[in-house]
Formats: sequence, C-alpha cells, structure tokens
Amino acid sequence: MSIWDLQTIYTDSGRIKLKIQAPIVERYSEEINKKIYFSQGILVRFYNKYGDEESYISSKYAIYHEDDNLWEASDSVVVVNSDGEILNTELLFWDENTEKIYSSKFVKITTGNDVIHGEGFEADQTFPTWNIKKMTGTIFHTDQP
Repeated sequence: MSIWDLQTIYTDSGRIKLKIQAPIVERYSEEINKKIYFSQGILVRFYNKYGDEESYISSKYAIYHEDDNLWEASDSVVVVNSDGEILNTELLFWDENTEKIYSSKFVKITTGNDVIHGEGFEADQTFPTWNIKKMTGTIFHTDQP
C-alpha cells in the first residue's frame, strides 16, 4: 500500500492531539513486525488541550513499528517545543504507549544562549522538559535581580 501527500489528524473527545504529514507512506504485507515506512520524511505536530501547538518532530526518514506503537525517526531529526528549544539528533524513538521520546545517540539541544550536547536523551513527547545523559556543552548563567 502506498499513500502520497499524507495528512492525518488524531483527535480525542473532539480535540486535536496531533497531526502527521508525509510526502510518501509505504506499508508492506508482513505477518509479524508490521512496519510503515516514511521514506521521504515526516512531520508530527503535537497539540495541547486548548488546540495550541506544543511541539513538533521532523525527520528525513521514519519507520512506524505497528505491533509496538513505536516510531523510529532518523536522518536530520529535529524536535522543537513551544519555548523554542531545539533538539537535533540522527536517531529518535517516540513510544506512543508511554508518550516518551528518547535516543541513545548524540544529541544537541539549543535553548536561548545555551548549546548542550550529550549521548542519550529522554523527554515527554511534547518536549516540555528533558534529560540528557553524558552531558557536555556551554551553559551561560545570568544573575537575576
């Protein structure tokens, strides 16, 4: 099965929870380990209960593991939250069951004046707060009156 120019909206009780956009989606008939391929990239937008966009995830390639409700985004993965914090990595997983995003690979998070690097990362799917493992980087502190 192939789909071109996919635009899907997920709702709960009449409220938009997320939107998915992808140029091409391919699903192959497999008995086990069912997967859906997004070979030309994907954009997922998350919304809060008021209908405001909270964050988005984009990548140049993605796979949805149907049996596990697990998304695997790779190649130029970018996550941006409503505070303007930006995560860059080459591999990111999004677990629909736990509503968590995570990676064991190199990550870079840019927040205002700070650029933080690390190996490994986890956060809620809307990326409001996050935890970097093996953190390095430059963090600027300003004294507030």
